[in-house]
Amino acid sequence: RFCGAGSIDMSLVLVVHGGGGSNISTDRKERMRQGIARAATEGYNILKEGGSAVDAVEGAVAVLENDPEFNAGCGSVLNVNGDVEMDASIMDGKNLSAGAVSAVRCIANPIKLARLVMEKTPHCFLTGHGAEKFAADMGVPEIPVEKLITERSKKHLEKEKQEKGAEKPDCPKNTGTVGAVAMDCNGNLAYATSTGGIVNKMIGRVGDSPCIGAGGYADNNIGAISTTGHGESILKVNLARLTLFHIEQGKTAEEAAELALNYMKSKLKGLGGLILISKTGDWVAKWTSVSMPWAAAKDDKLQTGIDFGDTKIVDLP
Repeated sequence: RFCGAGSIDMSLVLVVHGGGGSNISTDRKERMRQGIARAATEGYNILKEGGSAVDAVEGAVAVLENDPEFNAGCGSVLNVNGDVEMDASIMDGKNLSAGAVSAVRCIANPIKLARLVMEKTPHCFLTGHGAEKFAADMGVPEIPVEKLITERSKKHLEKEKQEKGAEKPDCPKNTGTVGAVAMDCNGNLAYATSTGGIVNKMIGRVGDSPCIGAGGYADNNIGAISTTGHGESILKVNLARLTLFHIEQGKTAEEAAELALNYMKSKLKGLGGLILISKTGDWVAKWTSVSMPWAAAKDDKLQTGIDFGDTKIVDLP
């Protein structure tokens, strides 16, 4: 439900990430910082207008899907055939409703389709052709795949094929994902995660992003989390639910994030990152990859960062 305008309290929180990565050029960093700030501001404004946590994470992630700098929607990395296959999921912490799609093509915003799965079907997860048929039934416009493919993605695939580098978890080539977590004025939590996957992946490969408990999780009684990084590693340790398990055990958001990411690193050499809001409204952005663009909006202040120790803070209008 919507909150009355007079009841907006200061517990509104929205955090976004633009994926764990490495070797981001300086000019690209600036574009990513701007994109991540735009997404966080969009989501936070939805919360301030009384929108739900689910509305806010969907809105924030859609901004990042539409931004060609990020590996989701337009700008998704290419599979072995030079095609785009996208995965996304969303979850409402109030009642554990969830929706996910995988290996979808030719739509602009997989996160919006994931929400439709959550709200308009008795299922949690649709894949491939079935997801695309459902999108058509729901009136989601089909777009030519060329609209999702950028020059940078094409070059990235060529480079990867030349190097013939088998994906090694300790040296991920592109582990970009986008995600958001939010707490709304009713104390409800939600997460959304969306990705194009990993470059040069096999056709039909699905990573952690659409998998509830790996790519994200939300439960009002614990917290909301969205993850990023080496998908296969995240799947194996169930990173999202693992982190929340530590919170259930009485750890702080900061401790829980560190424990879970370090476990994945020591056990599997898997690198990644996460954003997390606990049920008390404490938030954290943590990563073991070289960098992770992130932004957090709370108390009308916006914090952004990409590398360790480069946080910038601005007042929101």
